[in-house]
Amino acid sequence: MEQGGDLLQRARRKWLKQALLGGMAMPLLLRDVLAASERPNGLLQVKGEVLINGRPVKLGAALKPGDSVATAAGSSAVFVIGRDAFLMREKSELLTAGGEALTGVLRLVTGKLLSVFGRGARRIATSTATIGIRGTGIYIEAEAERSYVCTCYGVADLQARNMPEARETVRTTHHDAPRYIYARGEMPIKMIELAPVINHTDVELVMLEALVGRKPPFVGSGMEYTY
Repeated sequence: MEQGGDLLQRARRKWLKQALLGGMAMPLLLRDVLAASERPNGLLQVKGEVLINGRPVKLGAALKPGDSVATAAGSSAVFVIGRDAFLMREKSELLTAGGEALTGVLRLVTGKLLSVFGRGARRIATSTATIGIRGTGIYIEAEAERSYVCTCYGVADLQARNMPEARETVRTTHHDAPRYIYARGEMPIKMIELAPVINHTDVELVMLEALVGRKPPFVGSGMEYTY
């Protein structure tokens, strides 16, 4: 009888094979995962200098809740922690907290992060925002005075850190409600406002979900972005 991990691996390989044979444009990382015999975890793709807990690391380094991840200029990283997968762009720093394989709390200190999460509640903080999510794909850019948040699909509770009464719950299926969340508002005060879709793609979301044996809800719907 197959164990749960074997079934998950078979499902992942089947999905990746179908995606690749179907002509979907995907990074080479997916081909590597398709050929892998074990469930991916830890640091799966490295460009440039990546630090875990302040120390330079190489491809394959382990990651667990409680670790910090940082990328230098011109660098990027793809990594998996439990059932969650991440793409971190250059000059970014992420702090994580949680228990066992579940990352419950994340803080994006600075930079840009695309993430997909399994079931269960998570909380993400930036310098200007607190974001509660549930089974969500989300892209965040954290700056000192402003955060960009695109709930690519799923549910997110957005709140301005410096004005807790400024809050909004968004429910999306395909990048429907990007937002800017500010450290301070102009007159009249508006701490959360509409934003465009920027700096992340559906191909990247498909890649991340495939790493943890899932696919985004928009796949096969005809709504995929082509930018």
